[in-house]
Amino acid sequence: MIKKIALVFAFSLCIYHHAFAQNWTRFRGPNGQGHSDAKNIPIKWSEKDYLWTAHLPGTGHSSPVIWDDKLFITCCDQKQARVSILALSTADGKTLWEKTYQLIKSPMNRLNSYAASTPAVDEDSIFVIWPTSNELTVIAFEHDGNEKWLKTFGPIYSKHGPCVSPVLYEDLVIFTQEQRTNDKGLKSRWLAIDRSNGQIRWEIPRNNGGLISHAVPCVYTDDSGNDCLVFSSLAHGISSVNPKKGLIIWEKSGFDARALNSPVVTENLVLASCGSGGSGKTLMAVTPASKDKPAAIAYKIKDRTVPFVPSMIIVKDLLFTFHDQGLVVCRDVQTGTQKWAQKPGGKFFGSPICVEDKLYCMNTEGQVVIIKAAETYELLSVNPLGEKTQATPAVADGIMYLRTLTKVFALGPVK
Repeated sequence: MIKKIALVFAFSLCIYHHAFAQNWTRFRGPNGQGHSDAKNIPIKWSEKDYLWTAHLPGTGHSSPVIWDDKLFITCCDQKQARVSILALSTADGKTLWEKTYQLIKSPMNRLNSYAASTPAVDEDSIFVIWPTSNELTVIAFEHDGNEKWLKTFGPIYSKHGPCVSPVLYEDLVIFTQEQRTNDKGLKSRWLAIDRSNGQIRWEIPRNNGGLISHAVPCVYTDDSGNDCLVFSSLAHGISSVNPKKGLIIWEKSGFDARALNSPVVTENLVLASCGSGGSGKTLMAVTPASKDKPAAIAYKIKDRTVPFVPSMIIVKDLLFTFHDQGLVVCRDVQTGTQKWAQKPGGKFFGSPICVEDKLYCMNTEGQVVIIKAAETYELLSVNPLGEKTQATPAVADGIMYLRTLTKVFALGPVK
């Protein structure tokens, strides 16, 4: 049965926890940092090397999330604004269940999709947010596909169509509902809702921006051992928030464009960037506030090497950025000093992940680009998938899952 709901803002849920190693619970995995502990994932392969290939009943740009023996993925009929969430068996890729919803058609950029946001999963539930300018809807499902609850949170005013992924923290689902500057009385806010029933637990009023940001928050642990949620946005720059109470701890402004990609963290830095399609971008590294010192900008880079859509990744003391137009840059994460910049081929909307010492990122033409995560540039391979993609790889229980426009591939370790 197709259920009618007013559309939703797709903001994929991420779960911050030390989740089990075999599970991939949010966009870019544990804490959204893009790291997997898998071993022996291939760097070169052909179609015969896939464990299975699943054909989806629609298109989309979201990434898979995995819990134990189930993979969860969204897709849509873009013309009809009809969206689906599916559970696939990780053993053979067969569809275990599918739930479909009818949204209200909404204006969006031609590169966006009703199925652009990644779900999030924990041991009990899958959380999905469907995006449109008419309604932001969050739905919780049991692992067997039964709907637990559905909540709506009002419209999102956006030029290009919303696409943000939320996070799970303890018993909360946390997400942003930003609004473009408008005369409709719509105000931006960041929210935390109860995982068990979808009721609002806290919300933070935010300033509207010229364009809305889509960055997915992550968690940083301060020098007192307290968890802090890290948000990035055009209106407020980089913000640190108490995840249990919804209180602003500190903020550092410094962005003049919207934040599409998601923040990353080290032990002593929080990094985020902003930009727009055709202009220079800004990367900002902030030293978080401590017991003795306020938050401070460690360094700031404003040039065309900074990415707009793909999220950054940190490997040891190196910061790697994959630019929309295809440039990959390696920097010293502590200083921002550039070590190399190369174009391996193609453009990037998906974000990189790291497996062992290798970076995997899918370009928009449907190729998996694999680069050594090192101070010197080494392109290891480029593997064709046969279909375009804007998604980000997911890894669980030693298997890499690659989502293209209409397919999911399962790639096992080298035997």
